[in-house]
Amino acid sequence: MRLPNTAHTSRPWRIHELTHDFRLEDVWALPTPGGPDDFPRLVEGIGSGDPSQGSSRAARALFAIRWKLGELLGWDGPDAGLGSGVPTLRDRLPVDLRNAPSGADFDALPFTPLYLLHDEWAAEIANRTVHGVMHLGWVPDGTGGYRGQMAVYVKPNGLLGNAYMAAIRPFRHLIVYPPMIRQIGREWRAQAG
Repeated sequence: MRLPNTAHTSRPWRIHELTHDFRLEDVWALPTPGGPDDFPRLVEGIGSGDPSQGSSRAARALFAIRWKLGELLGWDGPDAGLGSGVPTLRDRLPVDLRNAPSGADFDALPFTPLYLLHDEWAAEIANRTVHGVMHLGWVPDGTGGYRGQMAVYVKPNGLLGNAYMAAIRPFRHLIVYPPMIRQIGREWRAQAG
């Protein structure tokens, strides 16, 4: 379920220290009920996921189109990524976060983990369109348990990035995120059961 941005901004996440020049694009509740110590399992599950292999044909098609466009237009080349085209947020990390574990590496997506704490994890991605950050948090669910919450930050790269983000907004909200979040929930329940 999509949440208001305040569900993220009202929490004392450490990511706020790093993303003052980013736009908070989306906040989603994840169907991942658990206890206080289940957050590492969520991080591992997200890191090992591959949305291009998800259950939604429409989302798979959109991912395939995006990767093909990126290849044809040079959006995802090594000179456009972290450390070359865009400075990494690792350079902004305070010492305690720099020395913290980074958490799960991604199997299928070009995200780079930044840090892992007991209740939050962040990873970044950069290409010619945007510099993005995925943030996962572990929040009380109001019934004595916990659940995951995902926030997405972006910093568009110029006019191309702004046009790209505007063009994909309806697809993200209608085609990509809802089935992806349902799949996260199914995988969570399967691991628990």
